[in-house]
Amino acid sequence: MGPNVAVIIAHPDDAESWAGGTVAKLVREGKVVTYVVVTNGEKGSSDRTMTPERLAGIRQAEQRRAAGVLGVQHVEFLGYRDCEVEDTWGLHHDIARQIQRLQPELLITHEPRRTFNLGVSHRDHRIVGGVVLDNAVSDCVDPPPTVREIYLMHPADPPNLIVDISETVEIKAAAFACHLSQVESAQRAMASIRERAAHLGQGYGLAYAEGFTRVIAGRPVPSTSN
Repeated sequence: MGPNVAVIIAHPDDAESWAGGTVAKLVREGKVVTYVVVTNGEKGSSDRTMTPERLAGIRQAEQRRAAGVLGVQHVEFLGYRDCEVEDTWGLHHDIARQIQRLQPELLITHEPRRTFNLGVSHRDHRIVGGVVLDNAVSDCVDPPPTVREIYLMHPADPPNLIVDISETVEIKAAAFACHLSQVESAQRAMASIRERAAHLGQGYGLAYAEGFTRVIAGRPVPSTSN
């Protein structure tokens, strides 16, 4: 039987940033989680001596370390170029193949709609999220996907699923801090994770939280907490 959960993201660090506490919680519950990272993440360095090839290698290593902190043992890289992801049949094929191979019950991916949080609403994020949704419940593959639920990270609307990550926020922070090529310092990175999770949790009576749009079998569901 394949893994229970597939996290399909555009860049190294996306999962830790927006779903790391939830991923750690799922692992603690005995779920088997696999990451599928679409791009190499070869952009985003302020080091003028850094080459895209070298940065791609660094970011892949950082992603594997971060996944390991959360308890994720399987990380797949599709090798697309950072900031150049397009909605192509090739991308659909690659993502459909991963979903078919993994046969997850739960998918975690990006919100495909543009929001006014422009940094979060990255073009790569939106395209990956849209392609994942197109293939999550597709009847164009055999066998058809087994996906029952989809969690959309950084949702455009108020989240209808709030996950209490009070017991896993420190693991999330430590995992995010593994992405040293993308942060000023590990300490500041961890502090920013705690602050964001605390801000969301405050509105729901929780110390720390992550929020998602939860979709079941292609339809949104009423607001819940977990």
